[in-house]
Amino acid sequence: MTTSRSVVIAMSVLALVSPAWAATKCKMRYSLSGWSAFYATATGSGTITCDNGQSARVSLRATGGGLTAGKSKVVGGIGTFSDVASIDELFGSYAAGEAHAGMVASSSAQVVTKGSVSLALAGTGKGIDLGFTFGKFVVARHRTSKHK
Repeated sequence: MTTSRSVVIAMSVLALVSPAWAATKCKMRYSLSGWSAFYATATGSGTITCDNGQSARVSLRATGGGLTAGKSKVVGGIGTFSDVASIDELFGSYAAGEAHAGMVASSSAQVVTKGSVSLALAGTGKGIDLGFTFGKFVVARHRTSKHK
């Protein structure tokens, strides 16, 4: 009877522990604005939230080049990351390629990748832009500056 009780207790503990290979799903709400004239640049900010309770405020930066011209602003954008083990896997530089066209009201959709992690971005905004670019998309933890 002691052996079966030990097995039940061990199984109960294992059921409460999340396995190391458990997938975490994370989303990001963001805003991004920028311009392009052969060289493209955009900056923004957002918040990543994950289903395991992790979250982080982030700074975003996109740079690249191509046949492109315009100015745009995305507000209320949503990004969906591929499954990861931890939020820490989401920070860094992603390879990016984008085709875009818009006048006044526009929408954008893009997928960027960093190793085995991908990020699908979708948003609506305002601006005038036309072309295609290749470059990088950086997701970094937001750093707050302290004034003395």
